[in-house]
Amino acid sequence: MKWSKQAEEAVSRVPFFVRRRVRKKVEEEAARHGSDEVTLEHLKACQKRFLNNMENEVKGYQLETCFGPGGCPNRAVVEDDLIEKLDELISAKGLREFLKQRVEGPLKLHHEFRVSVSDCPNACSRPQIADLGLIGAVRPRLGQEACIQCGACVEICRERAVRLPEGEDKPALDLQKCVSCGQCTSVCPSSALEKDAEGYRIQLGGKLGRRPQLATELEGIHSKNEVLRLVEECLQHYLNKNDQGERFGEIINRTGITFLCKQSHGEDNK
Repeated sequence: MKWSKQAEEAVSRVPFFVRRRVRKKVEEEAARHGSDEVTLEHLKACQKRFLNNMENEVKGYQLETCFGPGGCPNRAVVEDDLIEKLDELISAKGLREFLKQRVEGPLKLHHEFRVSVSDCPNACSRPQIADLGLIGAVRPRLGQEACIQCGACVEICRERAVRLPEGEDKPALDLQKCVSCGQCTSVCPSSALEKDAEGYRIQLGGKLGRRPQLATELEGIHSKNEVLRLVEECLQHYLNKNDQGERFGEIINRTGITFLCKQSHGEDNK
């Protein structure tokens, strides 16, 4: 739906983590009035209704994605059913009802458990400040085939993590500089570079607000099945240890993340 210039300017000032939801609500408002263009009046009417009924808008969690599924060329990992599986997993936890029991007063959007998924290390959906963030990653390694010295890997690597040593038949990788975007493996025509690990980096406990903090990253690159298992364990820990509707990062600050090791060995984290 078309947006007027004034409406676009106004919605650009909405916090990014609810902007997509706000746009959808405002377009629904415009459609109810039979308009094919969103105006500032539609946005103000929607804002007034939202502020008066914020608790009704809270569903207990937010699941945000980057633009990867829309065809972004930077995607490191393509798992088009991951979002659906995450949504099923999280929605089954009944987080809205849980938060209503824990939070004193009306629910607000900042009470929701935020999950953010980015398909590459550009991290457009800001997983580092979500309760649980996923970043698509591909770690490269040297392949068995000889390098043809085309230079494509060096040219595409923004981190300068790939070199072509003179007189060598293999590229040189600096994994300390590498951010696991996977682009060097995708452009290599001879398989001198290939994928070593493919999946997601996992970020835990990021948040904004009065006491912001960046997430803590788990070690390694995790497959889709591992991601779903770890998300399940994190959600259970959140439910077990949440006292007053606090954010996951605050719980982790109090308990640490050793519960993941305990869960992996079948121990109870309650």
